[in-house]
Amino acid sequence: MNKKVITLIIAIILVVIVIGTVSYGVIRKLTYKPENPIATITIEGYEKPLVVELYPEYALNTVKNFITLANNGFYNGLTIHRIETYVIQGGDPKGDGTGGPTLSAVDSSIEKDSDEDKEYAIVGEFKANRYKNPIVHEKGVISMARSSYNSAELLSESYNSAGSQFFICTDYCPSFNGNYAAFGKLIDGWETLDAISKVELKVEVDEETKEETKTSEPKETIKMTTVTVDTKGVDYEAPETQGTFDYSSWYMKKYYGQ
Repeated sequence: MNKKVITLIIAIILVVIVIGTVSYGVIRKLTYKPENPIATITIEGYEKPLVVELYPEYALNTVKNFITLANNGFYNGLTIHRIETYVIQGGDPKGDGTGGPTLSAVDSSIEKDSDEDKEYAIVGEFKANRYKNPIVHEKGVISMARSSYNSAELLSESYNSAGSQFFICTDYCPSFNGNYAAFGKLIDGWETLDAISKVELKVEVDEETKEETKTSEPKETIKMTTVTVDTKGVDYEAPETQGTFDYSSWYMKKYYGQ
């Protein structure tokens, strides 16, 4: 075999290798799907943390919001303040269900408690709000809590009112499907979820009748020690935010002209 033939064969082999390498790279780039981020919620007094896989493919801005808050330390030390037969709920800086995050929690350029540091909300990524989100609210699903204003005029304000509060389903919640922004599901820590769902709740006593009414507030404080998210090497930007709706001002103006 002469040198020209050998050179030609080597050239063909090199071309095939280059084409194969480039093709593999293109195919991998087109088909590669990064791992979903994993949130770990450690609860004071519970051995196993709640481990949640987040689904950015269905609720990207909601996931960005949760990741940014968590990895900036916003949730550390906050409580699980509400327990129903179907959910546990936490993430409120006030601890009573009325609080939300401020912009400094997701934007490092804003100084905490400054005039710019206003409370914010995010858009509700769910079907009723014209977003394609197929996640079913079954046991273990994590979803964003939001306001539900008592007026048909305020649907948009209700839908786009989530901030930092989230809930995890402890039972199937069909009425939530398409109406709340589910964004992940528990993959470990089921025994912790079950244990928290069964804790003793506070009881209110009517001073006149002495009648007892069980509340949704845990009798003993349930504190989230840390909440962190492993993004699996993906850089998630800060969420898109909007201002919060002032229901009290709206109500006073509508019904009392003030």
